[in-house]
Amino acid sequence: MRGIQLPTHPNLIVGAETCDDAGVYRLNDETALIQTLDFFTPIVDNPFHFGQIAAANALSDVYAMGGRPLLAMNILACPIKTMDSEIFREVVRGGLSKVEEAGALLVGGHSIEDDELKYGLSVTGLVHPDRVLLNKGAKPGDRLILTKPIGTGILCTALKGGLAGAESEELMVQTMATLNKKAAEIMEQVRDQGLAVHACTDITGFGLLGHLHEMLAASGLAAKINGRHIPVLPGVMDFIDMGIIPEGAHSNRTFYLPYLRNKGQGENLEFVLSDPQTSGGLLIAAEPKAAAAILSQLQEQYPLACADIGEIISGEPETIELY
Repeated sequence: MRGIQLPTHPNLIVGAETCDDAGVYRLNDETALIQTLDFFTPIVDNPFHFGQIAAANALSDVYAMGGRPLLAMNILACPIKTMDSEIFREVVRGGLSKVEEAGALLVGGHSIEDDELKYGLSVTGLVHPDRVLLNKGAKPGDRLILTKPIGTGILCTALKGGLAGAESEELMVQTMATLNKKAAEIMEQVRDQGLAVHACTDITGFGLLGHLHEMLAASGLAAKINGRHIPVLPGVMDFIDMGIIPEGAHSNRTFYLPYLRNKGQGENLEFVLSDPQTSGGLLIAAEPKAAAAILSQLQEQYPLACADIGEIISGEPETIELY
């Protein structure tokens, strides 16, 4: 969108210029629409699992904005000359399973012929205009909660190279296909109790390092994160030792390294923080009581590792201290 003058409107709460997860448009004093879309090429071989992951990834943007998904539409590119049509059906079936799990309705979509399979969703969600969460608004003293372990990009690279086994693949698929629905619901319950959640985003292609940097840039603040507390999928550090690092992690690390102050945690953890995630978890900045309540409920109700990984601080804006 850079270089393009985008239209503004008094009812447009969030537009493309903010680097947020979705657009938000106020319909009235009680209701705002969330609009997002995402699609990509397969990252796993199983077409049903690919559909689940792609759908969970698209739905995540609505949860990151504090809303709930309402409607979804398929986006499908089909290499019909080289693939059996049953593959496309399985992809869509996988996506539908996650749309239904989210409590949304699949209302159609569009498909085209293409040389490479691609799939995703356009999603419409609802949120109260006063309850929209942005990637800005974090405050000094906020704790940072990460709701999924990271390292899926590295595991995917290892699987493609035949270096990871079925157990790693199962865990990777489970992580990416898990909706952020439960985390979002818990976050809203805590807000209903009068505790403050100040900012939220989801972790995707820029990695934890990049998406945290975006939150800090938007909020004009800095952060400290504890490398020992960051949940990392099993086997990821071993693959980094072997040099199994996706190109996206290298490019993310190169771009965001000027903002990182590594206090002796080593290069390998930098690659984990930079690893591009697909359908990653939520990164939540909340006052300490709210953060503790969210984390406690997540650990009781959630199937994946989650953690308090650090805090928002006053300091050199956009910088991240890793200790």
